Amino acid sequence: MSRSAIWRILDEADLKPHRSVYWLNSHDPDFDAKAQEICRLYIEAPMMYQQGRLVICCDEKTGMQALGRSHPTQPAEPGKPERREQDYIRYGTRALIASFIVQTGELIGDLGPTRTSVDFATHLDHVAGRFPQIMGFDWVLDNLNTHWSLEVCRVIAQLCDVPFDAAVLQTGKQRRAFLTDPTHKHVFHFTPTHGSWLNQVELWFSVFGRRFLKRGDFGSMADFEARLLRYVDDYNRCHAHPYRWTYTGTPLVRGTPFSQTRRQQRQGRAWFSPRPQQFERHLYPPRPYERHTKRTG
Repeated sequence: MSRSAIWRILDEADLKPHRSVYWLNSHDPDFDAKAQEICRLYIEAPMMYQQGRLVICCDEKTGMQALGRSHPTQPAEPGKPERREQDYIRYGTRALIASFIVQTGELIGDLGPTRTSVDFATHLDHVAGRFPQIMGFDWVLDNLNTHWSLEVCRVIAQLCDVPFDAAVLQTGKQRRAFLTDPTHKHVFHFTPTHGSWLNQVELWFSVFGRRFLKRGDFGSMADFEARLLRYVDDYNRCHAHPYRWTYTGTPLVRGTPFSQTRRQQRQGRAWFSPRPQQFERHLYPPRPYERHTKRTG
């Protein structure tokens, strides 16, 4: 078969064998039930807030590097993007333990060099202390072992005002059953295995990485910590908002049907096209550095 024949067959089938992306399948047998439970919390969060209950998504952002550029960054100019020095100075790393309030979009974080079970338990106590008027808390977390440690059980027992007996909380199964007890004031909801994307704080971490960490240029570790805390304060004061959660826990399917792929676009039988409209091409011409110059021979 010729190369053109192979290309036509693959193009008609909308297959790209030269491309490969990472994908992680969850083998949790209770994935659907756990996902639907967490999605139900997100959907009912406004009503639960009126009843005095908070839904909080909690996780850690670890390994954040405080990097300083060896030479000053050159700002963007017309026709030229911003240019940063390739070499950098590494001042150290920090971990951010963050809790995202689903109903309000507020972010409460604790910054430190480690993220041990003691650090996480301290963070839980800190967040709970910020809302003394709340009657109940629903925590959404992943399955990291520091999230169901004995120290966490001790703090939750104190916050719920229930007896704490370390002798009956020796195994992980016993601790998780204690933390997920629906009769407690603080109830944990663990995401399915390989399903941490169901945690809304991951959405905040994604924005935080693009807006703060990606172009970071810090003078020292103290400068990194101060600017990070200012970023969180500014977010809570000016930009905090709840996310619009659309996933309901149903199985995921292909977003674009085969009848609306690029092959159909080229033949004019699809309602959308990646090419800009004519008025967009006139009003928003390409940047100077994106234009292809003609060769003069």
